[in-house]
Amino acid sequence: MADWLNYHHLLYFFTVAREGGVARAADRLHLSQSAVSAQLRTFQRNLGQTLLERDGRGVALTEMGRVAYRYAEEIFGLGRELGDAMQGRPTGRPSQLVVGVADVIPKLVAYELLSPALALPEAVQLVCREDRPERLLAELAMHNLDVVLSDSPVGPGVNVRAFNHLLGECATVVLGTPALARRFRPGFPGSLEQAPLLMPASGTVLRRSLEGWLDQHGLRPRIAGEFEDSALIKTFAQAGAGLALVPEVIEAEAARQYQLQRVGRLTDVRERYYAISVERRLRHPAVVAISHAARNQLFQARRR
Repeated sequence: MADWLNYHHLLYFFTVAREGGVARAADRLHLSQSAVSAQLRTFQRNLGQTLLERDGRGVALTEMGRVAYRYAEEIFGLGRELGDAMQGRPTGRPSQLVVGVADVIPKLVAYELLSPALALPEAVQLVCREDRPERLLAELAMHNLDVVLSDSPVGPGVNVRAFNHLLGECATVVLGTPALARRFRPGFPGSLEQAPLLMPASGTVLRRSLEGWLDQHGLRPRIAGEFEDSALIKTFAQAGAGLALVPEVIEAEAARQYQLQRVGRLTDVRERYYAISVERRLRHPAVVAISHAARNQLFQARRR
């Protein structure tokens, strides 16, 4: 690998990746396709990495290509700021926080957790990427993410060096339409016997915790549906298809937004949320703000 970086080559790579193909990039750069292709091959050879691969009629970034593209964005962004500074124009731009949100976390919870980052005195540009936890952890290991929000900590069997930071925990509440709430509230939790429940997907932390609690109490509700998307559960609950389980931390907003009422509270079915980082100690100011607000405000009143 060369000890220096050819910024012309970096620009060609950046443009090809951004435009999705060599032909469109060549038009943008006012160069021939053969010239762009040749310079791109030289750039990849000097780096010792394949950054782009064919994808139908265009190109797609490889894993290392995504790393290079992110650096290129920063480099050319700083270049624009340099030009602005030389021209006496304002150069301030928001710092960026790239967050991976595990797809099992309810959208309302994700918003409550992340909103303190947007309230900082210094503007923050928030970039959210939702995916399965294992994929997000791989991106975190590649430094493509600043932090991952998850409902479970990184286990010992995961081949990623990361640290778990507990943000908080809360009980689970059962919500339903006013009619279902009036029907199943009396005698709760025994009233859940044969009650229509809208269940989270199998294999999730909440599903395992709930099944353990039901077995412990000898209850057999009727499973009216299973869902991977928590927002879809609430939509079906709003339509009266069954009772929804919601983290207590978002009960008020979920009840307001979906016109639901509390049936009861499952104190022992706890939901926990973690910030996962490659740092033992959180350093990014926005992540520190998220952690502080979660521990001292969001979950404070819902501790045992």
